[in-house]
Amino acid sequence: MKLKPTFRRNRDERVDYAFVGGYPTRETVQRAYDDADLNRAIQAYRFFYPTVSGLAIYQGNEAIGLVPNRVFGVLDTQPRHVSLTHDSDTVYGPMLLDLHLGPMIVELPPGPLMAVAIDIYQGWVADMGLTGPDAGNGGEHLILPPRYGGNVPLDYHVWGSASNRVILTVRSFAAGGDVRGAMDRLRNIRVVPLSTRLQWEESRWVNLTDRPQDTTPGRWEGNLEFWHALHTVIDSEPPVEQYFNYYGELATLGITKGSRFEPDARMRGILEEAALIGNGQMRVQAFADRRPERVVWPDRQWEWIGLRTENADFSTGFYTDLGARETWFYQAMGASPTLFRRAKGVAPLHWLCAHDADGNYLDGAKTYRLIVPQPVPSTLFWSITVYDAMTRSEIQTEQRVAALRSQVELKDEHQSELELFFGPTRPRGAERRWIKTTPGHGWFAYFRIYGAAQPAFDRTWRVGDFTPLRHDDAPFFLI
Repeated sequence: MKLKPTFRRNRDERVDYAFVGGYPTRETVQRAYDDADLNRAIQAYRFFYPTVSGLAIYQGNEAIGLVPNRVFGVLDTQPRHVSLTHDSDTVYGPMLLDLHLGPMIVELPPGPLMAVAIDIYQGWVADMGLTGPDAGNGGEHLILPPRYGGNVPLDYHVWGSASNRVILTVRSFAAGGDVRGAMDRLRNIRVVPLSTRLQWEESRWVNLTDRPQDTTPGRWEGNLEFWHALHTVIDSEPPVEQYFNYYGELATLGITKGSRFEPDARMRGILEEAALIGNGQMRVQAFADRRPERVVWPDRQWEWIGLRTENADFSTGFYTDLGARETWFYQAMGASPTLFRRAKGVAPLHWLCAHDADGNYLDGAKTYRLIVPQPVPSTLFWSITVYDAMTRSEIQTEQRVAALRSQVELKDEHQSELELFFGPTRPRGAERRWIKTTPGHGWFAYFRIYGAAQPAFDRTWRVGDFTPLRHDDAPFFLI
């Protein structure tokens, strides 16, 4: 992605505003407003990136056949599905809710289901299933629309949403690789309105596994369409009180609820530039994080995905950690209190690595070896997934493999130290322990541990670094 400044001056040029008798010159007026509007737009871009990404999730699922409240999906995730750092570890159940009809009841059956509901802004709404108050024993959850003033029954787990559009992602554990059973479990989820006056038919479930999809904001994030998408949400959803200051920033840029968004040529240039700059800044934060506490082990390149202060709303107790919020949502979707918790539980522990043992970014043209000591401290299973650095989605090659999982590809491996390989060339004798990468593409990896045990948290167990191999150093290895 190349940055093409429209209004920015050379960085070496001193910024001087000229005033005569205390009044700005005509040139200063123009320059000051250009600067102010660009600064506002960059900050608004970074703050509302999760909102635009949330709309992309909602519309991307609608585009492949989901209908809010009516038609839901089951999905054995594959690299063909473009989505921010999703994985193939469990079967997904994407569900869209629309609360314009009033509160909706979500009934989860007992079993290994883990669900997170978020609003269109990607604010946390609910945890259900294994990580929720029903603890996997089955339960009825009631999701209320914004500013709901009706009666609330007491026999539900009750949650409130800041938007009428709600994204519910349910993950079904495929015990022993039983994908069909995991999908059938999802189909037992029921969604009905709280109101008994509405005529209602049972929801339908469709298998989305073979349907390519894109639920990312990639097509919008570097151009004017980002702002059109943002206006769509602002204009169609109730305002969020905590966002009022940020709505003020948008108002100066011509984006307000109840008004058309029709930027003139000057504002279009500023907004397009802000999208490029804002996106570039967030990419730097995601892949060149400067927070010292990100480091998992001082002698390794692995980083914590979420830091100890991060939670569903990125509150430290004194302020909202905007940097952490931006870093997370540029890479991923949704957040919940359980996601960043460093304690024993079902929700996966996440580590990220974008650098090799020498500190260089991982390169799709090179071959790497990764040593994973066994056993991994997991009470359930673990995985490593490779993502394309540009799309932040699972890497796509003709191999059609983006993950190595302990319950699938690696289930028959019993070495004390497991050797995994990543590179463009197929390794001899280790085909099931290899992920193909693409020259010219950078990549990064997520290491996930489900049901992580104490050694994963107290750092007494460590995964290795990605060690680059030269072809002439390993003739025994490469075909």
